[in-house]
Amino acid sequence: MNRLREVIFSLVRRPGAADHLLLTLLSFALSVTLTRLFLRLTGYPQLGNGTLHIAHVLWGGLFLFAAALLPLIFANRWIYRLTAILAGVGVGLFIDEVGKFITQSNDYFYQPAAPIIYAFFLVCVLVYLQVSRPHRREPRLELYAALEFLEQVLERDLDEYERAELVEHLRAAAGQTDSPELARLANELMDIVGSDWVYIVPHSSKRLENLRENFSGWQHQVFDRAGARQVVTIALGILGVMCVGVALVMSGMNITSGSADQPFLFKLENTAGTSYAYTYWNLILGFALGVSGLVLILSAVMLWKGQVRSGLGWSYFMLVLQLTILNLLMFYYLQFTTIAFAAIQFVLLLAVIHYQRTGTEPSATQ
Repeated sequence: MNRLREVIFSLVRRPGAADHLLLTLLSFALSVTLTRLFLRLTGYPQLGNGTLHIAHVLWGGLFLFAAALLPLIFANRWIYRLTAILAGVGVGLFIDEVGKFITQSNDYFYQPAAPIIYAFFLVCVLVYLQVSRPHRREPRLELYAALEFLEQVLERDLDEYERAELVEHLRAAAGQTDSPELARLANELMDIVGSDWVYIVPHSSKRLENLRENFSGWQHQVFDRAGARQVVTIALGILGVMCVGVALVMSGMNITSGSADQPFLFKLENTAGTSYAYTYWNLILGFALGVSGLVLILSAVMLWKGQVRSGLGWSYFMLVLQLTILNLLMFYYLQFTTIAFAAIQFVLLLAVIHYQRTGTEPSATQ
């Protein structure tokens, strides 16, 4: 047990792990979205014959197997990026057919499949957020990070910015006194890295190693553009109106005359003996959507009038609530058409977080 505990607590986070996870998340989301869109547009074709059916879960397994093999065989650093993409595509193709795995009838269109896929994606997002958090700097971790960059020295792919980051890791490891042998190793590596024989390539801004930095720059370009703040405010109001409209439509469709033998239903009878079926979760979703929509409209009004902190705070809370909880029910009732709705929510949430961090407001009155 002590040995197991020692192994667990000695795990070292790989440098660039957050970037690789982000690639996996993007590949995952795109593979599910594009697969469902392609099948919908083409009438759900099948690859096979009267006996065989080559389901896309098999292609997902093939991608996942390739993602597992490549880092075991090759040591090149770019292999991790390829592995991240293959893993995202593979898990997307795999989990897209979860309805077949959990039903006796192998029902691809089983309604709970969509919220299950979305819930799994949210779990992956939570893992990414945890991994992307800053971690404590320790000599051992700094040397692991430095060794990652040394691979680029061997591949003659180290640029000036990466060498500066490599030297920073080595200095942090060399400056500690708890492990003198690690400090000595860091100092010797620093002498080698600073020598003239290390080949330095011109810096390329298109490299995926700086994916998060590039994404942050994209946010500044989009959300700080002239007129962007007004657009975000109006978009929050429009999203709120859409939520209220969907809530009203769902409320009108919530009552059906007849049997209540379906899942998530309860039955009421009036004095005339007529029975009506009400969906528990449909009713809850309609009410929650309506309330969140009204709050988003109120937030947009606050931002328009210059009440920045309150407007951003309430809009942030409502967007997170919709993305994490309400969308699970939306995916159940509206299935994969909710993807477009979630994409709008996500972009607006990015904008709200950006304005909260920069101290600017998405309002028409500057």
